[in-house]
Amino acid sequence: MGFLREWRRKRTLKRARLDGTLWERVAAGLSFLRGLSADETARLKQLVVLFLAEKEMHGAQGLQLTDEARLSIAAQACLPILNLGLDVYRGWVGVIVYPGEFRVRKEEVDENGVVHTFEEELAGEAWPGGPVILSWEDVGMAERGYNVVIHEFAHKIHMDGGGDADLPAARTGMDAAKWRGALEEAYRRFCAEVDADQPTFIDPYAAEHPAEFFAVMSEAFFTESAVLARDWPELYAQLALFYRQDPAERA
Repeated sequence: MGFLREWRRKRTLKRARLDGTLWERVAAGLSFLRGLSADETARLKQLVVLFLAEKEMHGAQGLQLTDEARLSIAAQACLPILNLGLDVYRGWVGVIVYPGEFRVRKEEVDENGVVHTFEEELAGEAWPGGPVILSWEDVGMAERGYNVVIHEFAHKIHMDGGGDADLPAARTGMDAAKWRGALEEAYRRFCAEVDADQPTFIDPYAAEHPAEFFAVMSEAFFTESAVLARDWPELYAQLALFYRQDPAERA
C-alpha cells in the first residue's frame, strides 16, 4: 500500500501545478511563510498539491470555497508537516469550512456524575480519525500568535499520532522524558501566570487543558516564533525537535 501511495503521489506531482499568481497572493497574506527558503517553499508547494489531491474540502451552510480559500487553508495545514510528510495526516480525508463560528452540542459529567448537555460556539474543531472543521471568518483572522488552521491541525497531529489525552508522544530520536517534562513544566508556568492575571502574548485559553496548551503553543511556534524562543526557550527547543523546524532561525 505504501508503494502504491507513493506512486500515486509522484503521478500527482507530475500532472498538477499550482497557479503561481494565486500562490503569491495567498502567501502575501501569510507573513509566517516569508522566511521560508526557496527549497522549503518548493517542498511546501508539493505538500499543498498532494494535500488538495488527497483531502476533501467542503463549505458548509452555503459557503462556496474559492480556489484561493482552499489554497490558503492547505498551505497553513501543511506548514507544520513541512519536514514530517503528508502521512502524518493519514487515516482521514475531510475538511469542513463554515462561514463563521459554528454551534456544537457537548456533554460533560460533573464531579457528582451528573451529565450536563450544552451548546458551544467554536472557531474550529478536530475529531480523532475524522474531519477538521474550521470557521472561514476565523481563518481570515490569522495574525501573529493566532492561527485557527495551525491550531486544529496541531490537534490532528496529536490525536492521530500517539501519546495520551494530554500531550502527543515524542518523535523518534527525541528524549521522551525531556519532551514531556518541558511541556508539563511550561503548562504549569503558564497556568500560574494566567491565575495571577499576568500579561501574556499567548491566548489564556491555552490554560484550559494540556492538549489546548500544545495546540496554542504550536500556533505561536509558527507565527510568533522569535517571541516564543525568547520567552519560552526550553519549550521552543522541544517544539523545534518535534516539528523538525526552526522558524525563529528563519525570522
